Amino acid sequence: MAHLGVADLAGIAQSAYGRELHDVTRLSGGSKKGVYRLTLDDGTTGIAYVWRASEDYWPEHDHDPLFGHASGRDLFLTAHTALTESGASVPGLVLTTPDVVVVEDLGSDFLEQSLDTEVLDRLWDDLAAVHRHTSPRYGRPSALQPLDAPAVPDVVLHRALGHLEACCARVPRIAAERDRLETQLRQRHAVLAPRTTYSLIHGELGPDHVLVADGRPVLIDIEGAMFFDVEWEHVFLELRFGSHHRPVAGLDQARMSFYRPAQHLSLVEGPLRLLDGGFPHREAMRAIAEHNVGRVLAC
Repeated sequence: MAHLGVADLAGIAQSAYGRELHDVTRLSGGSKKGVYRLTLDDGTTGIAYVWRASEDYWPEHDHDPLFGHASGRDLFLTAHTALTESGASVPGLVLTTPDVVVVEDLGSDFLEQSLDTEVLDRLWDDLAAVHRHTSPRYGRPSALQPLDAPAVPDVVLHRALGHLEACCARVPRIAAERDRLETQLRQRHAVLAPRTTYSLIHGELGPDHVLVADGRPVLIDIEGAMFFDVEWEHVFLELRFGSHHRPVAGLDQARMSFYRPAQHLSLVEGPLRLLDGGFPHREAMRAIAEHNVGRVLAC
């Protein structure tokens, strides 16, 4: 996949900063958008997020309105507003265009490099504030679902069963346990009580999605933010932060038990589907899928 260069982004740099663009570096990690560091002729830098088909490694997309292909300028901007209003730190906006957003460059220090510092404490405090931002309806901040929409656990069950089918077609070890896995999902779903209040969540928050700038945690890759069951967020935090995860009082343990296998199935199906395309970091993606195969079977 060809990446953008100085000639492609010179106009964006001129509009954002009024200066000539000296160099462009594509940063690693993105699968749905391009993330580029712009170096200007005076040595200062900015970050450009680029949503174009040429930057998207996914060979096909899930069109689920909640989880399907959480990417794009509009999702980024609505998530940016919602998270800012809830008290979280996100990179400051410099310029928006139909398919590019330029934000301040906060460096390349990620929380995964400093988990044993007070920045982690600040992150949990910030997340608590984000989760206190609630809505009587779930969904994207700009596209909340109607009050009579299917309950969140029903949405998750439908999605998890679809992932189970897809995983069975690709992973013989999961196919061998298909009936038992479906039974477990349905049993764990059946005991959940209704809920009428949903928390704002990041949706995919690992230590690689938190920059550390001036001693504070800054959330990035925010397009998946939505109002949802807070337990969905904590299952992912538990998975990504391991022993550094900080559970909070009041979590519904029955929901946690149901959402764990649902997320593990997603983290098998998604990486394997991504590998159908030209995603370059293939061994890392295979390792994610393999790890979660084990977690699915352990459930």
